[in-house]
Amino acid sequence: MYIVISKPKRMSLACGVSHFMGLLRLVNLTWREACSTFPSVPSVHLPDALRLAAFLICPSRFSLAGKGRRGYAVRRDRVASFPMPAVPVFADALVPAQPPAAFDTGWLDVGHGHRIYYEQAGAAGGIPVVLLHGGPGSGSSPRQRVFYDPALFRIVQFDQRGSGRSEPMGGTTHNHTAALIGDIERLREHLSIDRWLVSGGSWGSTLALVYAAAHRDRVSGVVLRAIFLAGRSDIAWYFDGSRAVAPEAYERFMTEIPRRWRRRVITYLERSLRSGDAEKCERLATAWMDYEAVLSGSDPALPQAVPPPPGGAAALCAKYKVQAHYLARRCFLGPGAALRAAAALRGVPVAMIHGTRDLICLPQGAWQAHRACQGSRFAWAHGAGHNPFHPNMDALMRAALACFAADGDFARWPAAGARVP
Repeated sequence: MYIVISKPKRMSLACGVSHFMGLLRLVNLTWREACSTFPSVPSVHLPDALRLAAFLICPSRFSLAGKGRRGYAVRRDRVASFPMPAVPVFADALVPAQPPAAFDTGWLDVGHGHRIYYEQAGAAGGIPVVLLHGGPGSGSSPRQRVFYDPALFRIVQFDQRGSGRSEPMGGTTHNHTAALIGDIERLREHLSIDRWLVSGGSWGSTLALVYAAAHRDRVSGVVLRAIFLAGRSDIAWYFDGSRAVAPEAYERFMTEIPRRWRRRVITYLERSLRSGDAEKCERLATAWMDYEAVLSGSDPALPQAVPPPPGGAAALCAKYKVQAHYLARRCFLGPGAALRAAAALRGVPVAMIHGTRDLICLPQGAWQAHRACQGSRFAWAHGAGHNPFHPNMDALMRAALACFAADGDFARWPAAGARVP
């Protein structure tokens, strides 16, 4: 076994992660290859990052080749040895096998017959962060918290109205965006949190933007992934324009939609999913889920971005009933509302990450949000689609969060080399 030592230009965890990715390029390894080659890809914990930014334990097919500008390089098929320094190895710090377990769960009555389910994980005294799930209607999942260092963050998740374990399941009465913004505030007050980092992906990014704009004094920062603007063109692309890039999946989905409704797909879905016809609902929800999986570019080697909800057909129908309820009404947001919310966040630390191959939330919308939000930091996850667990998306999310934990903002993110090729 051999070890590679890397000393970055700046002594921060964000630079360490960026430099670590540079080391992988030096040995001609992709992130995925590294994760499959080694039992674990070690990193250093935050205090040690200030002294030693990143190190990589290599099998014997690699060896020390000398010291260059970027630290120690390695060369394949050479035999050499190098003593391991006396610093602790925190295995799986970059790729934890399991998300941190919840230390607190509960229900919060938010009125009009709704109560929302929430969980807390990580460090009870850590940096508070609220995770806003996508969909709408998808519900939260423990897997969504793998990006957040459990030693540094107090991770709060909740199922939005009608979603996941919140009650009533699939409820759409008094279920709209303004109500969700109110629920987030009630939850913050219930948990006695003064200010928190707001993080969301897909529909969760839309909700994060409008919540943060409405309550900027309660927001310490914003991290957005797969930005969705919820405009007419965004929804039209999802149900029609996508046929240009996924024609086979589109045709399979359209077999469930009567021809006379194909120009108003979302209206048909919304009416059908609230009709009460269980067999029809299950058939439509399954077809929609399969279509969404193709557009998200699901890789069998990666966890699913949004796994099928537990609870069988009833839960699946409830999920898509809520999603249709929102999309049929353009998420209860007027034209340009998400962009106006982004513009209102000038002065708030904001990080945005978007996959270059995202077929659900188009890259153009993410770039518009970045341009609207003056001072925001932006990075492309090259080769990534909509799935948050793509290695390049994963690396950028972790680097952004590490930077925020160290500095309280994203001024030094993305660092040089942070855009994973």
